Amino acid sequence: MNACIRTKVSISKKGKKKMYDIVIVGAGAAGVFCAYELVKNSPDKKILMIEKGLPLDKRSCPKKTHGVRECKCKTCSIMEGFYGAGGFSDGKYNITNNFGGDLFEYVGAEKALELMWEVDKINLKMGGEDAKLYSTANGDLKRKALRHDLHLLDAQVRHLGTDRNLVIASNMYDYIKDKMEIRFNNEVTNLEKMDDHFIIETNKDTFKGKKLIVATGRTGSSWIGKLCEKFDIPTTNNRVDIGVRVELPALVFKHITDDVYESKIVYKTQKYNDLVRTFCMNPYGEVVTENYGDIVTVNGHSYADPKMHTENTNFALLVTNRFTEPFKNSNEYGASIARLSNMLGGGVLMQRFGDLVKGRRSSERRMRKCFTRPTMDATPGDLSLVIPKRQLDDIIEMIYALDKIAPGTANEDTLLYGVEVKFYNSNVKVDSNLETSVEGLYVLGDCSGVTHSLSQAAASGIHVARILSKEM
Repeated sequence: MNACIRTKVSISKKGKKKMYDIVIVGAGAAGVFCAYELVKNSPDKKILMIEKGLPLDKRSCPKKTHGVRECKCKTCSIMEGFYGAGGFSDGKYNITNNFGGDLFEYVGAEKALELMWEVDKINLKMGGEDAKLYSTANGDLKRKALRHDLHLLDAQVRHLGTDRNLVIASNMYDYIKDKMEIRFNNEVTNLEKMDDHFIIETNKDTFKGKKLIVATGRTGSSWIGKLCEKFDIPTTNNRVDIGVRVELPALVFKHITDDVYESKIVYKTQKYNDLVRTFCMNPYGEVVTENYGDIVTVNGHSYADPKMHTENTNFALLVTNRFTEPFKNSNEYGASIARLSNMLGGGVLMQRFGDLVKGRRSSERRMRKCFTRPTMDATPGDLSLVIPKRQLDDIIEMIYALDKIAPGTANEDTLLYGVEVKFYNSNVKVDSNLETSVEGLYVLGDCSGVTHSLSQAAASGIHVARILSKEM
C-alpha cells in the first residue's frame, strides 16, 4: 500500500463524515484476523476496513490468466487485495517462536504460541479441518543435518495449500462482511491525528476513526516509513534477505517433505561465516512471481489437491544481510539487485546450477537438454551478473551442504531462479499492545517489522483485537 502522506487534509469538500470506532487499514492476514476477532467479541462497534486492492473473487494475475510476461497492474493481485499476500500463498502456518517474527518479544513466548494456536483453530473452523499438521521435531533428521553443520529449526507446521487457503479466505470474508464495512480500491493518501480521533483520506473518500489499526503487510514498507516519519514514530531497519529460489525433482527432498513438510534449515558458511537459510519450501509446487510495482521477484506455491501437484519441489535459499551505520536503506539495496535481474532477464532470470558453477550462462539450447522441467516461464541467463559475489558464494556453499542430506540437490540440472528478496519493513517502535507513541495508533503484522509470517501476523491481529474489545 504505497501512498503519499501529506501534511494536511481538507475534508470540507467531502462534508461531514461518519465516525467509526475502529478503522483497519489493510486486509491481509493481520487485518482480517483482527477484524474477525473484533466482530466476534465487539458486535456493537462500528468497524471499517480499508484495502488498496481488490475483493478476493476479483483478484487474478494476468501472467496466469493471459500468459503475459510482464504485467502493469495498478495493484498486484498476488500481493494485494483481501487476504493480502497470504491469499495466494501455499498457506503454511508455522507455529513457533523460532522464526517468522519476534512477536514473543512483545507479548511473551507463551502468549505468542497461544495466539498462533488460536489462529490455527480459526483456520480449521473456516475450512481447513482436513489440513495435516506436521512437526519438524524429527530426531533422525536433526541428527543427520547436524553432522553436516546444518541446523533444523523446530516448529509445528499446518499446511493448508493454496486451494484450501482460498476457501478459508472466502469463508472469513463471508463471516465478517455483514458485520462491518469494507472498502476496496481505497488507497490511503493522508492521515491526520485530531484530539480524540483520526482522519483517514483515501483516493476516493475521507473517513474518521477513534482507533486506527495499520496492517498494510510487506508491500506497505515505504508507506509505513512515511507514516512514522510524519508522526515521529521511531523505527529501525538494517536487514534484507537476498537469494534464489531452488527448483528440483520432488524425489530429492521427498524423505524430508513427507516427514516434516517444510524444513527450516540454517547454515553458517565456512568462507564468510554468513547465515544462509531455507525458506518457504513447496513440495510438488510451482515457482511464481511477486510484483512489487517497479520490480518482479520470485516466490513459490503448492497445492493440497494432488491433481494440482507438479513433479518438482521448490524452496528459497536466502542470505541475511545486516548493515551498519551510516547505511539505512536496506530494502533499496535488495530492490536494486532485483531491478538488475529484471533488466537482464526482462523479468525473472533462471540458471542451471551446473552452468552457474562452471561460469557460463544458461541458454535456450542448454535448457532444452535440462532434465528438470521449470514450472515457471523465466529467461535463461547468468545469475553471477546479478547477485553479489559474496551472497552467490554463500548460496553455492549451502547447496553443496544440502546435497549431503538430500543427495541430488547439487545436480547440474537443479534450477535457480533469481532473484528472491525478502524485504523487512522497518521495525516500528510499539509497546506490548502493538500501540505506537501516537495514542490510538496500532501497527501490526508484517508492516510493523514485528512479524514475518502468516501465523504471527494473524496472531498479532487477534492480540490487538482482544485488547481493543476490553478497552472500548
